[in-house]
Parts: sequence; C-alpha cells; structure tokens
Amino acid sequence: MAVDLSNLENLADMVKILNLFSINVKTIKKKNQYGFYIKNGEDISTFLALLGANKAVLEFENIRIEREMRGKVNRLVNCEAANLNKTINASIEQITAIKKLKETGKFNKLDDNLKEIAQLRLENPDASLIELGQLLKNPIGKSGVNYRLKKIVELAKE
Repeated sequence: MAVDLSNLENLADMVKILNLFSINVKTIKKKNQYGFYIKNGEDISTFLALLGANKAVLEFENIRIEREMRGKVNRLVNCEAANLNKTINASIEQITAIKKLKETGKFNKLDDNLKEIAQLRLENPDASLIELGQLLKNPIGKSGVNYRLKKIVELAKE
C-alpha cells in the first residue's frame, strides 16, 4: 500500500498517525512536494519497527551504539589531553618559578616545606600533585601540594 504525500491533507493524516505512536515528525515542502522527517534516533527505530523493517532496526541501532561509543571515547581522549596539557603547563610554570628563586637567592630563604616540594618538582617534572605529595617526608594531599607550589610561584613573581 503506497501513501501519496503529494498533498497536505495526506501528509497531515500521516503525521497524526505517527504521533499516535509517540513519534515526533517534522514536515517539509520541497519543489511542490511534501514529506516528513524524523530526527530522534528512538523515533526512527520505532518508525522502522512499525514498517516491519526489523533488520533495518537492528542495523540502525548498531550504528547508533557505535557512534555513541566513538563519541564517548573522543570526549574521554579530549579530556585527558586537556588535563595533560594543563598539568604540563603548570609544571613548567612551577619549575620556572623555582629556578628564578634560585637565581635571585630567594630559594634559600624559603621554609623547609617549600624547599622540599620545590626540589621534588625539579626532580620529578612529570609527576602529578598527588604523586609529589606522596614523595614528601611527611606525605600530604593534592591540595596541600597545590598550595605550596602556588606559594612558590607567587614568591617568584614578587
């Protein structure tokens, strides 16, 4: 059975029927012809199932799952890359500040806690804040290491 969508009346009837199945349909007019389209993936699957195109439903769902997984992987990779860049940039800033303090003779005036974390940063430029904190004589957490390194950067800017 063919459905003639060449006029608005038939198109409106088709949209009403699809809406009964909770399928969100948009209409379109191109070169004196009418049609409809479905954007939502769930609605497309439902529509294909209504048509009895079970094989097409399975293929469509496989494509959707594959795209969703690729999107998740890309987001994770982008997030990891951004975090890595942020860590590297912070480490470079900290090392530069420590070297400046040494060049100006201010390094020796630092308290022992700041000297220890500064020395560890120089020896471990790729280490995370957590790793640096664990390398201290008296281990501290990420926020404590961050505080000390920020203090060193501030002192170098003075």
